[in-house]
Amino acid sequence: MIERLTAIMARLRDPDHGCEWDVAQTFATIAPYTIEEAYEVADAIVRGDAADLKDELGDLLLQVVFHSRIAEEAGLFSLPDVVASISDKMERRHPHIFGDAPDGGHHLWEQVKAEERAARADADARGGALAGVALGLPALLRAEKLQRRAARTGFDWPDADGPRAKIDEELIEVEAADDTTRAEEVGDLLFSVVNWARHLGVAPEDALRAANAKFEERFGAMETIAGADFGSLSLDDKEALWQRVKS
Repeated sequence: MIERLTAIMARLRDPDHGCEWDVAQTFATIAPYTIEEAYEVADAIVRGDAADLKDELGDLLLQVVFHSRIAEEAGLFSLPDVVASISDKMERRHPHIFGDAPDGGHHLWEQVKAEERAARADADARGGALAGVALGLPALLRAEKLQRRAARTGFDWPDADGPRAKIDEELIEVEAADDTTRAEEVGDLLFSVVNWARHLGVAPEDALRAANAKFEERFGAMETIAGADFGSLSLDDKEALWQRVKS
């Protein structure tokens, strides 16, 4: 079946007889769609919608095929190379399953990943312990990953008190900032909140996603109660509605 999909993509990308939009795309222009499709897969899982999950996984697979086709046209690699690469990686990271390592070697996963990162760092201009943390990750998730990488080198607070105190410090700096530095200081504050959440054992990306969903549900309930008059209500009336739906 995958051959059918790759043939469809090749036809769409045909410079003479393909789709004008598909032909014009590049790695960079397609990347936002790839990220969006991954989130739609996650959304279908959260909603428990198996039929939608099937469709969204297909959309995500199309992104892999699309990128692979662009790469093949440029003489870089093809879809079989992508499949071979991930197959090699999975076997390499599970030596207790596919190799000679003893059973119960789940801990080897991180060891092998660390060796892979070290090998990539040798060829990475950025180098160091933070090399390879994808720039395209959501900012909260990337902040957490950067902090975890730094923590592996011993650069970390010993407990949650340190990052909690840092939040107070950053709040003061935000309040004292002017128009030219305020965005930077707010960024430092958010980074500190991520650090505190990490020390509390909370995944900040998941926590904020849940908060978004809760806000949507409560705001929707406010609109339902107020009906068409919602927009004309005073702020005090809206606050009263908010407290009502919270309870």
